[in-house]
Amino acid sequence: SAYHKGGAPMKSKMFPILSSPAKIGNVTLKNRILKAPQSSGMNNKDGTVSERAIRYYSDQAKGGAGAIIVEYAYVDEIGSKSAHCHLGISSDEHIPGLSWLAECIRENGAVPAIQIEHCGRQKFLGTQPICAASALPWPKLWNQYGVQSVPHVLTIEEIQDIVHAFGDAARRAKTAGFEIVEIHGAHGYLLTNFFSPHTNHRTDLYGGSLENRMRIYLEIARDVRKKVGPDMAVTIRLSGTDYEPDGFPIEDTIELAKALEKEGIDAFHISGGDHHTMIHQVSPMAINVCHNVWAAEAIKKHVHVPVIASGSITLPEYAEEILASGKGDFVGLGRPLWADPEWPNKACSDHPEDIRPCIRCNEGCLERTFFNYKAVTCAVNPQISREGELKIKPAEKPRTIAVIGAGAAGMEAARVAKLRGHDVTIFEEKPIDGGLLNEAAAPEFKADIRPLMKYQATQIKKLGIPVIRKRAEMADLEDYDAVICATGSTPIIPRIPGVDKPIAVDCLSAINGAKPVGERVIVIGGGLVGSETALDLAENGHKVTLVEMQPQIMNGVAVTDFLAYSERIAKADMRILTNTRLEAIEDDGAIVSGKQGEEKLTADTVILALGLKANHQLYDQLIAADKEAYLVGDAVKAGKIFDAFHTGYRVGLKI
Repeated sequence: SAYHKGGAPMKSKMFPILSSPAKIGNVTLKNRILKAPQSSGMNNKDGTVSERAIRYYSDQAKGGAGAIIVEYAYVDEIGSKSAHCHLGISSDEHIPGLSWLAECIRENGAVPAIQIEHCGRQKFLGTQPICAASALPWPKLWNQYGVQSVPHVLTIEEIQDIVHAFGDAARRAKTAGFEIVEIHGAHGYLLTNFFSPHTNHRTDLYGGSLENRMRIYLEIARDVRKKVGPDMAVTIRLSGTDYEPDGFPIEDTIELAKALEKEGIDAFHISGGDHHTMIHQVSPMAINVCHNVWAAEAIKKHVHVPVIASGSITLPEYAEEILASGKGDFVGLGRPLWADPEWPNKACSDHPEDIRPCIRCNEGCLERTFFNYKAVTCAVNPQISREGELKIKPAEKPRTIAVIGAGAAGMEAARVAKLRGHDVTIFEEKPIDGGLLNEAAAPEFKADIRPLMKYQATQIKKLGIPVIRKRAEMADLEDYDAVICATGSTPIIPRIPGVDKPIAVDCLSAINGAKPVGERVIVIGGGLVGSETALDLAENGHKVTLVEMQPQIMNGVAVTDFLAYSERIAKADMRILTNTRLEAIEDDGAIVSGKQGEEKLTADTVILALGLKANHQLYDQLIAADKEAYLVGDAVKAGKIFDAFHTGYRVGLKI
């Protein structure tokens, strides 16, 4: 790492507590940062460790975290495997790969830890056997697979087998060389299926009272401790609450933590939610940062061992505040270490401005990958899951390159090309950089994008890449060896009567303030941009009507955003008309038609949010003139931040 040359742990002036060593059980961590366990989809089908996973975890360890908690590993061959290419710890035949993995993590400077789990009713694969406390399916699976998703109700004998499977898995973790084993008791997996009244309707020893619902936790903790001995550090992941109306409150979790501490648990790793309440588990940007830290703080008041706070702790200043105010003793970082594995090194060496921040879009890690049986990646870091393959290496021959447009894609392409040794110049016709990120980051519920914009601007400045403030013409580009066209996209304007009236405003002009927006607003188009614009205006006191041709709004919106926006829209003063089309715009509103016929809607402003079209005229001219040129970002096809970073990075890498 350019930020840490090895040797003694770094001590930061900006983040003194975050960078200070501390213990979990008998294990000393060089700082207060743990990589939180996250499913990667990178292992072999039989649960053995793959070379791809080794490369991935080695890079994560090099980034400087005190410990790397390897993703959840299934404990038995019956019903505990949850997902595609899920890591296994159910057999001694998994030990050779696991020991290789533990060694690689240790050799790269971090304490190796691993999480062990049984998925319970939350089996992404949807194949039987699915085992749980009661015959209550995970709603998503029921919608997908129907009756096949109904869990088998575990007998007391089967519960005991699972208890022993956890203990055996922990023994394998120790044998493989892991120094910390974490029991997964959170997020709607098997243990919470017992703990939550929402999923536990049993009337035997394992149901009903709090004492009965927590029984399996205590039995597993006991079996694990017996099999790993007194010296190995054993932690547990708990959800403060599952956020279900009939679920478990924080008071129940506090009692559970107190009981588990007596069984020898060395630290509590606190999160929240389950897959049904996913926005509380992998919170999108519309949910507050540090979302589950309140639960860590509540539990810390009642236990005497360390508490690891986790959940949307995206920036080091948040982490330091959590530690300084006593809300937690450590922080668990999941998605932030995908966005930038070097996050710990950069924070601990006092270079937080170089951290590429997680924007909690869930596009790369869930929406486009894990939900489609693929290995995860990251919207802002294309190297995740391609470690070693997409490394930035010096160019064979340095060249002069013009980048047209200082939006997300242009700046990423410029950064990568410059790091490879090319002589790069950016042309930007607007007075500010960031392109459509400026509009994307305008609503308060999308504030996570702002640190990303700051990061990109900082990197361009630090690398000394000049930005010429003008619209690039063909004559400006004659002397460059190659041109990267990051020329973005422009709003689609429909051919409809009245579209040229002053009342009609395109969505970008409405968002960025180029055109004033009145009190009563009609937003035409209920896709991502239209829905976000309508919601932002409604939350800021405008009277909004949202019109969409499709049967529902927010088509193509990431699942977690859809859930978070739906909650906010329900609270906002908004009228939504689906199966409705715009017919004409008038001086005082718009004519729309739906199943009930035509209707006149009165308004002060009509905002057109009917999508964006790629702007590639300059690229076409360059190609016609036989000039080497490349398209990136929205200029390829109007897309998302994921597309901007991935196309920009790849072109910067190959040019």
